[in-house]
Amino acid sequence: MLSVLRVHLPSDIPIVGCELLPYVLLRHPDKSVSSEDVRESSPIEGHILRYNIHPSEQATLQCLGCVKAKIPITKSYHCSPKCFSDAWQHHRVLHERAASAVNENGNEEEEIFGRFTNATAGVNTTTLSALQAATPLHPIALKNGGETWFEVGYAKTYTPTADDIGHILKFECVVIDLGTKTPVGNPNTILTARVIPAPTPSPRRLISVSNLDGSGNLDLDLDGRFSSVGSFTVLSYNILSDSYATSDLYSYCPSWALSWPYRRQNLLREIVGYRADIVCLQEVEFNKAAQSLTDALANSHVNVHQDLKDVKLWQVHTLLKGLEKIAAIDPLGILRPATKLTHALPLVSAYSSFARIGVGLGYDQQKRRVDPATNEPLFTNCTRDFIGTLDYIFYSADSLTVESLLELLDEDSLRKDTALPSPEWSSDHIALLAEFRCKPRTRR
Repeated sequence: MLSVLRVHLPSDIPIVGCELLPYVLLRHPDKSVSSEDVRESSPIEGHILRYNIHPSEQATLQCLGCVKAKIPITKSYHCSPKCFSDAWQHHRVLHERAASAVNENGNEEEEIFGRFTNATAGVNTTTLSALQAATPLHPIALKNGGETWFEVGYAKTYTPTADDIGHILKFECVVIDLGTKTPVGNPNTILTARVIPAPTPSPRRLISVSNLDGSGNLDLDLDGRFSSVGSFTVLSYNILSDSYATSDLYSYCPSWALSWPYRRQNLLREIVGYRADIVCLQEVEFNKAAQSLTDALANSHVNVHQDLKDVKLWQVHTLLKGLEKIAAIDPLGILRPATKLTHALPLVSAYSSFARIGVGLGYDQQKRRVDPATNEPLFTNCTRDFIGTLDYIFYSADSLTVESLLELLDEDSLRKDTALPSPEWSSDHIALLAEFRCKPRTRR
């Protein structure tokens, strides 16, 4: 008879917008084992699998002091005022720790933490007024002992929504007899942590390096910006191969933030938000990322584990053969002669433009993020054990000029999560983006 051996989820913390796809291991009547789904259209000896997704009764009170202090949302929800009161002696320690991490701004600290850092044992009316109520939105309740569950799905996959925030999800998988429509055996059940919203990366600004306004301030116009006539934008981004995004390599990053469903959503939101005309991605696994980024131009880089030198040689050989084919059909005559991979293009690094800009509000900040010895960013890759520049955008200076650049990130802002990748940024590299303008052609 068909039976379920094991069920698990890639992460026990559900994120809004990230699809939950459980791994289900089955034993077939012939004793073979597989992870294939068994649907009603293709039953096995009259049996199929049925799935149910239930969120628990919502934790309806959120501490606004936690919200202001940016304390993780999973620690800010409580079931009831009594629950919050009972937990106060331990909960207020979170506020005290967060307060000590804030810069020494007395007014701001008082505004955020003043009502919560008193040593009283109870929770007064003012404290309770800082709780935010939320109303459960799932209409059908299933009582199971003292618990209340709401049935929200029957498919194998489920994507949490904003309505699920604060809920625990229960995933059930059970074998069903098609003849009697009844379960065979007990369901296999998984309980998750409470659903949390997806962290939102801080927006990065597009900074003009060719024009200043009358006051010498930056021209910041990433939101709502469209490339003007004669200009175009290029995005280069190493998105971190899923095969490398492991807890062994990035133990400081939460496992849910390393899972591909979460990283895919976060990377897509970031990449689409840049609205680049040309998108160049590195470390792309076409069986995963390319399905989500079908209109992107993907390129690769030669970089493998130091113990796999033969693979590195094979990559270089394949790259050279490909370039030789391009050179053989070079319509613009850029590569001359076609048998030699050399060119006379005056290539310049786009981000070296930051070193040539003048002074003004914000420019000094970007200059401090550039290495004065190389005129390149101080880093484009930032992990716990390494920080340095591995990514570049080069352009031909005889035909293009740099109009604007995507601002560089500050190391301190990334170190708050130890390093990259993090819940906020889903790669160990940062994205680079440049806007170029074509120079007028000189008539001969």
